[in-house]
Amino acid sequence: MSTTDISIAPAAAQPTAAPRARRPRPQVMKVTPAAAERVKALIEQRGKETAGIRIGVRTKGCSGLSYTLEYADKQEPMDEVVDSDGVKILIDPKASLFLIGTEMDYVEEKLKSGFVFTNPNEKGRCGCGESFHV
Repeated sequence: MSTTDISIAPAAAQPTAAPRARRPRPQVMKVTPAAAERVKALIEQRGKETAGIRIGVRTKGCSGLSYTLEYADKQEPMDEVVDSDGVKILIDPKASLFLIGTEMDYVEEKLKSGFVFTNPNEKGRCGCGESFHV
């Protein structure tokens, strides 16, 4: 038996493709100028160092979920950040999927005023308007 020497030629250098530029990631939610102004006013009234307003959802009400807003003393590592008109809105990471595409507005009417969320993911609301489901 004879042994044959097999030589392996080095692989031809293949050109490396330049990394694709990533397009900017869209914001989780949109904040209207009226809502941004109201958030600014609330933070100024607080009189304490504030990182922004944190928005989340929790189980509550007839339909299952309700929006929550609270002052955020600091930004958490996993918070989604929406900067709008000089205001920092922090989205709780557990709420991000429920809030994608939502618009936050502030409305003042004769008998009521408050933040209004227009959420394309909502499948229904309870009769009192306090909660929603997706």
